[in-house]
Amino acid sequence: MKRESVLAVIGARGGSKGVKNKNIRPLLGKPLIAWTIEQAITSGLFDHIVLTSDSEEIMQISAEYGADVFFKRPDEYATDTAPKIPAIRHALVESEKHFGKQYDCIVDLDATAPLRIVQDLIDALQQFEREGYEALITATPARRSPYFNLVEQDAFGRVALSKKLDRPIVRRQDSPKCFDMNASFDIWTREALLNSDTLFTDNTGLYVMPEERSIDIDSELDWRMVEMLMAERTEE
Repeated sequence: MKRESVLAVIGARGGSKGVKNKNIRPLLGKPLIAWTIEQAITSGLFDHIVLTSDSEEIMQISAEYGADVFFKRPDEYATDTAPKIPAIRHALVESEKHFGKQYDCIVDLDATAPLRIVQDLIDALQQFEREGYEALITATPARRSPYFNLVEQDAFGRVALSKKLDRPIVRRQDSPKCFDMNASFDIWTREALLNSDTLFTDNTGLYVMPEERSIDIDSELDWRMVEMLMAERTEE
């Protein structure tokens, strides 16, 4: 199942802090961002796969691997504190001007989450369309529950569960289902992306992924874990 027109956006700022130059750092012989570009191409889901970046080097490498690269991200969308959604919205507007068409659906693919598989993209987009969502996020079952073993500490040092129910929970399995957002990819309708600054609308869906495909690289430890899992996958 495919909408009439689907745009993929891959965001990659230069100057990453946790892992230096992580978007173009080699992972098993190719730049990290190349894995996401190739997944998007292989899926066959997208009319265009557009890069948004403030880095000339990232732009050049992404173009070599098949991404559409025709604009540079404005400085106001490329700072450490800049939110992600305005940059994706800007990429949508620039893409519609460049290609002379309107997209029904936008998928934001995170370059630092290469453990997703092509089938995740296919299944999530089908779920998004089938359920008629405005937005969809990806997540994995949480290891900790705010109802059972996730605590908060107040200004006086007192500790309590983050969330309480009317009845005590004695087993984590009995608490409401909770999920960790894994930053693998997000999906919006065009209208939702243009008119909302949050993923959490009144009609946001959830696509659940296993833990082994849910690491977002933000540290050297994350990098080593992803590298190990990717190597095991290529050996299968």
